[in-house]
Amino acid sequence: MTEKLKIHFLGTGSMIPSPRRGHPAFLLVYGGENILVDCGEGTQTQFRRAKLNPCKITRILITHWHGDHTFGLPGLLRTLSTSGYVKKLEIYGPSGFKRHMDDMFKAFGKIDEFEIEVKEVSGKFFENSDFYLEAERMIHVQPCNAYSFVEKTKVRIDKKKLKKAKIKPGKHMKNLKEGKDIVFEGKKYKSKDLTFEEKGKKVSFVLDTLDNNEIASFVKGADALVIESTFDSSFKDLARDYKHMTSEQSAKVAKSGKVKKLYLVHLSERYDRKTDTVLKEAKKIFKSVEIPNDLDSVEVK
Repeated sequence: MTEKLKIHFLGTGSMIPSPRRGHPAFLLVYGGENILVDCGEGTQTQFRRAKLNPCKITRILITHWHGDHTFGLPGLLRTLSTSGYVKKLEIYGPSGFKRHMDDMFKAFGKIDEFEIEVKEVSGKFFENSDFYLEAERMIHVQPCNAYSFVEKTKVRIDKKKLKKAKIKPGKHMKNLKEGKDIVFEGKKYKSKDLTFEEKGKKVSFVLDTLDNNEIASFVKGADALVIESTFDSSFKDLARDYKHMTSEQSAKVAKSGKVKKLYLVHLSERYDRKTDTVLKEAKKIFKSVEIPNDLDSVEVK
């Protein structure tokens, strides 16, 4: 079986936080990976409220350097430095990100207790045997990345077929998983007859961008799309001027990209008590959509 893939919605609001929605922050959990996407003000408090351990964070993805996406970063790093965090922490961001991080360390003090590596990324920027991460440049008032987590397709052994063929466990299992034919007790077996492919899951995060043609292709086939919907379509001119998206535009992206599930976040505080305005508009175009609340969590199916 593949590892469970879970999203914790730590902050789902936009520039001005409300009593219900804090600044953007999302934690993607997969096996031993705890990937934090954005780190708005109050993120480490949200970790505590969600009963999550920030010392388990393995890497941080920052979409862009606006305060509502980064004001929690200095405090979180300082907390890690005084809490026994010993791993190497890689922090990724768009073009120009390193300069901002340097300025942050100058203002708040350098972290010496553990190693931090800051990287400006685009395209595929991390890969191991289980998954890879990729970034795509978005259109905002400053450099901004969207990110995707993509689990690799796995070759699985069909245990029922193995039992039927009376093949016992052994070193030959490794060859089957690698797509190699095997010989067991003098008889040859083809890998393709005893295995099947289990498609990996994909989760995409799109925060703070003008609607553009690159989004749908980047998130294509995602099992979960977490995307900004700062406004409803009655504010489409305002969305264009501030380079944000409406719920209608986000729903069209989900439909065009053939994603399975849509999560609308980065809602303007004007919708604090009337999220139905945003949700109903999106559902007219794409049915499988939700507006998560702060501290909600979902398992990606």
